[in-house]
Amino acid sequence: MKDYFAGDDRTNRERMLAGDLYIADDPDNARLAQLATRLQAEYARRTVEDPDTARPVLEELLGELGEDAYLKPPIYVDYGTHVRVGPRTFANFGLVLLDVAPITIGADCQIGPNVQLLTPTHPIDPEPRRDKLEAAEPITLGDNVWLGGGVIVCPGVTIGDNTVVGAGAVVTKDLPADVVAVGNPARVVKQL
Repeated sequence: MKDYFAGDDRTNRERMLAGDLYIADDPDNARLAQLATRLQAEYARRTVEDPDTARPVLEELLGELGEDAYLKPPIYVDYGTHVRVGPRTFANFGLVLLDVAPITIGADCQIGPNVQLLTPTHPIDPEPRRDKLEAAEPITLGDNVWLGGGVIVCPGVTIGDNTVVGAGAVVTKDLPADVVAVGNPARVVKQL
């Protein structure tokens, strides 16, 4: 098999953070993912048992949590530290944030249940797949974006300000500001 890392002294975590191919089962990544799993569970537990103490756990889990932002548990992240959530943003149950690359969610966004923001990518060539290689591309949601229930946003996508994405849409390409998009793949159906 080809050595994809010949002459590259970086760790798999360093490659991941640079958006380059990396091996996903890196021990540093596993340790940080385990910490995120514990914090996700603690956030969900505290939201039920002692809501006043839940937000600090979410703040510890995420890279940034804006004022008055609220994510209903359960939420699911790879690491959490690569997620930035703007002020007054609301996300309903079951938000999945695979944050191998940065995920930026703007201010005043509304996110329906079971939405997935997915940054990991995988090689298409069969040989690298045998090496369990991955890469990642960031996702950015502008301000005042609305995502309906079950929306999937694919790696590398940017959604412009004031855009509405209908329930169940799969967003594979950037969407401009001030539009309504629906379908699989998502397509613009209306200017706002």
